[in-house]
Amino acid sequence: MIDDMRMRKFTPKTQADYVRVVRQFAAFLGRPPDTATVEDLRRYQLHLVDHGISPISLNAAISGLKFFFGITLERPELMARMQPVQVPRRLPVVLSPEEVARLIAAAGNLKHQTALSVAYGAGLRASEVVALKVTDVDSQRMTLRIEQGKGRRDRYAMLSPVLLERLRVWWRVAHAQGRMLEGGWLFPGLDPIDPLSTRQLTRAIHAAAEAANIDKRVSMHTLRHYLPLRIISCSSTNSLVFRWNA
Repeated sequence: MIDDMRMRKFTPKTQADYVRVVRQFAAFLGRPPDTATVEDLRRYQLHLVDHGISPISLNAAISGLKFFFGITLERPELMARMQPVQVPRRLPVVLSPEEVARLIAAAGNLKHQTALSVAYGAGLRASEVVALKVTDVDSQRMTLRIEQGKGRRDRYAMLSPVLLERLRVWWRVAHAQGRMLEGGWLFPGLDPIDPLSTRQLTRAIHAAAEAANIDKRVSMHTLRHYLPLRIISCSSTNSLVFRWNA
């Protein structure tokens, strides 16, 4: 099964998730999973539902088992009675302009403030923010190069003049402190050789939300659910000014 996934260039995380799914099914079955029947798989889905599994997790389990039985065992017919479920759609948490300004200003240091500004101003995911390198900033074309984003696709994100200036301020401070290597990570970790981790960035935004007294459930993904506004200026004290887009 692992070889089948490697051949298809599945990410290490996907491989680990699929193997875990099959391992859990085998534990439920009490015998080797390749001896399962259609009824065994149906019973397993009912077992998961009865134990309160979320729709997203249930569909992930079905995907892993579908790969195992359909690709590795070449017996897709065993999945005939195991059906994915519809995931309920929920309205995302949206921060007001004032809340975004407070959130970024409340971040613990300039690096976190700048990283959150990039996530919000360019609409990037946490993994895309921490993967940025200094060379990904193109001040001539006013773009950020995103390498291997979601779906392992490269793309460009628009870079506003104000966001560029904010990045330059961070670059000058980090360079003066010897925290940023030439051509290295735009947001380095404690060791400049390594980038800031998504976990560290997640902790930073949670701490900022608490410090800013924002009682909504804020995450890095929240910054991608923005109202139609953008940062248009920032002062040397890191305060932000917003405007509504036309």
